[in-house]
Amino acid sequence: MTTTTHPGSASLQQPDYWWYRARTQLLRTALEPFLGEPSWVLDVGSADGPSVSWMRRHGRRIALDVDPRGLASERGVCGSALALPFASEVFDVVAAFDVVEHCEPEDQAMAELARVLAPGGHLLLSVPAYQWAWTDHDVRAGHFRRYTQRRLLTAVERAGLEVRRSTYAFSAVFPFFVAERVQRRFSRSPASGDGGLTPVPAWLDWLLMRLSGLDRRMLKRFDLPFGSSIFLAAVKGKPGTGQMSSTAKPRMARRPPVLEVGK
Repeated sequence: MTTTTHPGSASLQQPDYWWYRARTQLLRTALEPFLGEPSWVLDVGSADGPSVSWMRRHGRRIALDVDPRGLASERGVCGSALALPFASEVFDVVAAFDVVEHCEPEDQAMAELARVLAPGGHLLLSVPAYQWAWTDHDVRAGHFRRYTQRRLLTAVERAGLEVRRSTYAFSAVFPFFVAERVQRRFSRSPASGDGGLTPVPAWLDWLLMRLSGLDRRMLKRFDLPFGSSIFLAAVKGKPGTGQMSSTAKPRMARRPPVLEVGK
């Protein structure tokens, strides 16, 4: 089992950066319908707290992150997605937004996320898209990989989960993303400021947020065919079947998750 050492999420230094603000809105639009009425929610990678603010009124939330600076909650646990310190099948929702690309081996992280999910519960994910977009930003952020939609679906299904929605996001701003990645690829000096984020003037911040609003409107109606991120919702099937009946009601985990010391 290996991990990459990196300075933590850039959201800790710049939580008001346009991308985090836009992602909060896009995640809510695309994935909130899959939350239901959970009793217990596990937020893996909670250093990106601004992006999960919309989840806080849904059930009781436990936050987990390898970086203790991201654990502002009373129910905060410092730990790794590769060895979640919880009993099996205790969470109704497990969210891991821009987490699994940091994990190696990938299958181990996916298996752990699926293990702690209760039957009928939902896994909510986001990951960065396209390996061709790999730059110094990914190295600095501690990424092991970027994804295509097919690769993410394969990884999730291999963990025994049934995908309910998979869509690209940040489609309307995609030309800016491509231009920034090309600039990074051929520039001799890093294009980013503190935390590895590209500085954005006020006028461009306004434009990028407006364009992201187009994504929100489209995501309410259909999945997007390209973009710099991928969002996914999957469900854990009934015990012994590996499948979820379209008429079955999810079984919610009413007992509190058990913290397994030394896991």
